[in-house]
Amino acid sequence: MRQIAVHRYVTPLREGGSLPAVVEGDDLGLYVLKFRGAGQGARALVAEWIGGEVARALGLPMPEIVAATLDPILASTEGDPEIQDLIRASAGLNLALDYLPGAVTFDPAVDVVDGELASRIVWLDAFLSNVDRTARNANMLMWHRKLWLIDHGAALYFHHGWDGRDADPASRFPLIRDHVLLPYADRIEAVDADCAARLGDDVLRDIVMQLPNEWLGGEELLADPDAHRQAYLDYLIRRVAQRQGFVQEAINARA
Repeated sequence: MRQIAVHRYVTPLREGGSLPAVVEGDDLGLYVLKFRGAGQGARALVAEWIGGEVARALGLPMPEIVAATLDPILASTEGDPEIQDLIRASAGLNLALDYLPGAVTFDPAVDVVDGELASRIVWLDAFLSNVDRTARNANMLMWHRKLWLIDHGAALYFHHGWDGRDADPASRFPLIRDHVLLPYADRIEAVDADCAARLGDDVLRDIVMQLPNEWLGGEELLADPDAHRQAYLDYLIRRVAQRQGFVQEAINARA
């Protein structure tokens, strides 16, 4: 995971409940910063990293994800007390996505997605148990006439307070019925084998083992970062192997 230091807080993005912000890195690039001190804490950053990198492994368009170090002294330059508190609570290592200037929110009433791409995204979100890609909140952008995925912080929702064993990798994920792209996803069965093949054990291990210790500490049930990483890896490997349930659930939901 490439690392940057946040050089300047630019502006808040008040569309999200966790108050992400556009920031400038020490490489002079602009990024959308997700704060560790926001409501869902570090678990949302873990889901963001795993979800985004799994999407990338599936060949789906994702902005680059980086680890972003935040100095709490930046709070002194902000006039909004809520933002000051958020910056101070997020001192240290956070997560950021490359900013796509001029991108607009995906609109299912206007933007067209072909069946294969829609099917791969539905497969991804069923695999990740992502509850947040609905018509109300698509979490996709159109940039240079191309669809881009963003915001996987609500994926793997079971991992808030889990012990590494109490999540069923064979769960069918019935909430896929609310997916904004489900009406277009007419090739779920056709893309299944290729999606699974792209998520081999080594690919998943490379994604999970990059999770920093700072995002994995402070859990009563999984206090050891190495054990925490292994729990994620075991779940994801088994999720691929036992995918028939969520694949069929998506097919049935569309029918």
